[in-house]
Amino acid sequence: MSMQHAENISAEQFFRHRMQIPIIDVRSPGEFCHAHLPGAKNIALFDDKERTLVGTTYKKKGREAAIWQGLELAGPKLSNYIQQVQDMNLENEMYIHCWRGGMRSEAMAWLFQFSGFRCRLIQGGYKACRQFMKTFLKGPFHLIILGGMTGSGKTEILHALKELGEQVIDLESLAHHKGSAFGGIGQTSQPTTEQFENNLFDEWFKLDPGKPIWIEDESKSIGSVTIPDEVFLQMRSNPVVEIQMNRRMRINRLVDGYANLDPEKLQASVLRIQKRLGYQNTRESIEAIKNGNYEKAIDLILNYYDKWYHMGLNRRPAHSRHSVPAQNGTIKQHALQVLDTARHLGIYHHKKMEIHHS
Repeated sequence: MSMQHAENISAEQFFRHRMQIPIIDVRSPGEFCHAHLPGAKNIALFDDKERTLVGTTYKKKGREAAIWQGLELAGPKLSNYIQQVQDMNLENEMYIHCWRGGMRSEAMAWLFQFSGFRCRLIQGGYKACRQFMKTFLKGPFHLIILGGMTGSGKTEILHALKELGEQVIDLESLAHHKGSAFGGIGQTSQPTTEQFENNLFDEWFKLDPGKPIWIEDESKSIGSVTIPDEVFLQMRSNPVVEIQMNRRMRINRLVDGYANLDPEKLQASVLRIQKRLGYQNTRESIEAIKNGNYEKAIDLILNYYDKWYHMGLNRRPAHSRHSVPAQNGTIKQHALQVLDTARHLGIYHHKKMEIHHS
């Protein structure tokens, strides 16, 4: 019985031509859970304990001994691997990868090819994919940073810009966090930083690098995840369009957003910034939340957030900051104001971008 060998493709070929072909990640469940390619399915050759055993054998006794141990561990499970693929109702083709494109992916590719599937092995595995992502995100890209003090509606304006046909990256959505001490309330659990980077790349790679990309002004960390240096450095060097909204409007917007959340979680979040907010403001804020006086609590808390926002904005060159008054009107009208300002200032333009890959 003749059988074709699995096709080898580079990480770049995979990302540029992946289409809708399923991705099978054969690393251990722990590796997969920590971070994986968006859309990938896990069929682990070894579980976490088995992977550790084989790795230890490799270090102590060498490659041949590790291979024999791997065969002993995986042999009884061959039919189970095939069953897992069949249960996924896949078409005839699949991409396969492990950590570095080594024995694990080659072994599983052989098995699945033998079972009648066409397999494409990603050379260098997950590690090569990560290297490609990092290189790609260095750009350069034409970013326009949307700034504004807490409560200015930046996220909503970003969404409105997207509805108007603009290219948008929503970092807070990808991070499952709104970027403040209160940002995790009501959100699902955050991904690891590595998974956040993978998801960020997945969104970014779909965009046209020759067109502007709108992104919200953020600090380096969003909750527990960190914006990769490749992106953050560009965020700090590109122009900012700043929404200017009066304090009363911002307080009203924040009351609408936070007054229906768990009061105990709000109080716990206030305590997390106690050192910077100050003892008196902290005490009064918590008391106001207990009494349902959210306007007072938010007014006190904004003293801290407005101060830190101005400190961050002032680190940018003055010529790169552009203000947009947004006192009245709908979110869509604010988005149109932002767009018109960017065009009027000449910071909104299309150009051919050269993205280099190693």
